[in-house]
Amino acid sequence: MELLEELKNAYPDATCELEYGNEFELLISVILSAQCTDKRVNTVTKELFKVANTPQAFRALDIAELERLIKSCGLYKNKAANIKSCCRELTDKYGGRVPDTMEELITLSGVGRKTANVMLSVAFGKPAIAVDTHVFRVAHRLGLSDGKTPNDVERDLNAAFRQEDYRDAHFLLIRHGRDCCHARKPNCEACPVRVMCATASRAE
Repeated sequence: MELLEELKNAYPDATCELEYGNEFELLISVILSAQCTDKRVNTVTKELFKVANTPQAFRALDIAELERLIKSCGLYKNKAANIKSCCRELTDKYGGRVPDTMEELITLSGVGRKTANVMLSVAFGKPAIAVDTHVFRVAHRLGLSDGKTPNDVERDLNAAFRQEDYRDAHFLLIRHGRDCCHARKPNCEACPVRVMCATASRAE
């Protein structure tokens, strides 16, 4: 697809910006990333994973200590409670293993479709597109979807791209949203895909 090729040319290094050592660390990082920047999450997990980096270790960690360690990520009380519950579920149901199916992942505390799709794509190499606020916004502006919910947008993007391109599409749309197609004031003049953008063409 020409759109993806142009985005690849503009953002050749677009990839997952979270820093992690294994599937479990990625899961914790993605849970922490809700309404928080990847840069902040990486700063927090650098110290957090020195204290605990397995479901068993997080389960044993005092929740007040966990809250202290992740406080700067925001929504820390809810995130700490979800992480503790998630780690109990991982140890009780999956022997400490992070499951690799959508059906299993979304049963975990703090894990919705967006987080599950990140895990499927990044951790397990399966075709999946996670719809965060950037992907939702950019998909609408580019005319790739008019869906009212993230699930609707995910369905439309899955139809718009080949499965083998899902991973690239996810990271490229996020990067474009962060660097150019901003929420309040998109930088249309610098947009690498302006000629293909439904919103820009209507504005001209």
